[in-house]
Amino acid sequence: MSDRIFGGIGLVLAIFFAWQAAIIEESFLTDEVGPKVFPWIIAAIMGLASLWFLVKPDPEPEWPRLGRLAEIAMAALVMVAYALALPGLGFLIATAIAAAYLTWRLGSRPLESVVIGLGTSVGIYVVFRLILGLSLARGPLGF
Repeated sequence: MSDRIFGGIGLVLAIFFAWQAAIIEESFLTDEVGPKVFPWIIAAIMGLASLWFLVKPDPEPEWPRLGRLAEIAMAALVMVAYALALPGLGFLIATAIAAAYLTWRLGSRPLESVVIGLGTSVGIYVVFRLILGLSLARGPLGF
């Protein structure tokens, strides 16, 4: 039943997405493809995938217990807090805290989680900021 609900919602979203793509106004200075093609492709793929869930659903899943659902909700709240903290704390500090918490909840010991959080934060910073030159949120320390 849950797959069919998911498939129905996905199909409605795909139809809405295709409709929104159809009303995109094109200027006279567009390429051959135009701005509508990519959204139509996404809507078609989403619609086909949703139809699959409607036609051939999996057996009923075993939903997690209430305590496990609370942990999932807490992880989602951490991600929201991470997004809100990025401008104030900066990328390095906010990412280190979020990664440390999430790895701890996934089963690492507290000290390991801190090391993993710091390593993840610094590793991503090196790749995206220093190697690729992308802009990341600066923190109170200026980097």
